[in-house]
Amino acid sequence: MKAVVLFSGGLDSTVLAQQLIQQEASVRLLSIDYGQRHEKELQHSSFIAEKLKVPHRILTLPNLADILGGSSLTDPNIELPEGHYAEESMKATVVPNRNMILLALAAGYALSVDFDTIAYAAHAGDHTIYPDCRPAFANAMETALSLADWKNLDLHRPFVNLTKADLVKNGVELGAPLHLSWSCYAGRKLHCGKCGTCVERKEAFAIAKVPDPTEYEA
Repeated sequence: MKAVVLFSGGLDSTVLAQQLIQQEASVRLLSIDYGQRHEKELQHSSFIAEKLKVPHRILTLPNLADILGGSSLTDPNIELPEGHYAEESMKATVVPNRNMILLALAAGYALSVDFDTIAYAAHAGDHTIYPDCRPAFANAMETALSLADWKNLDLHRPFVNLTKADLVKNGVELGAPLHLSWSCYAGRKLHCGKCGTCVERKEAFAIAKVPDPTEYEA
């Protein structure tokens, strides 16, 4: 397998990258600056790529945020909700059509370097809030990608039925640098500890019974 990993620098994509490396796949990481509030994740994506010793590109498209409005992740005037990831308020963090856009960019990159796979780390916990993390979306996207070029392109999403706690356990077993990953949507110096992704991160380590290496403000 030769895989471009859609790489946010978060816990999920870090585990995915480490898993593919362990499976001896050829791996390239692609991170995308789309004007997200939590651009700090891009810095951490570089830290992790350096640790894993794999090629890494950051595609800078910050003006995308101008047309992907209505989300607290792209509009600083919209308050970032706090609380559990599964709460209705978390819908304010949905960026319109984000995964289709990012996967399409990753597909173009994969085809240009003669890779056969795009890998992304959507997991079962994402389905509640994010429509573009559902298996039905991924299935449709894989079909579309197979029609986009003469070369076959697979969409690898091995975590689609796993929980965040499962990924923490897998990450520890694989030796993934979870301590370098960034989850917080607030994007400050430390993880805020209150936004949906911070709450989910704390919960996942607790359920997995793994010490959480993350520094939180609260």
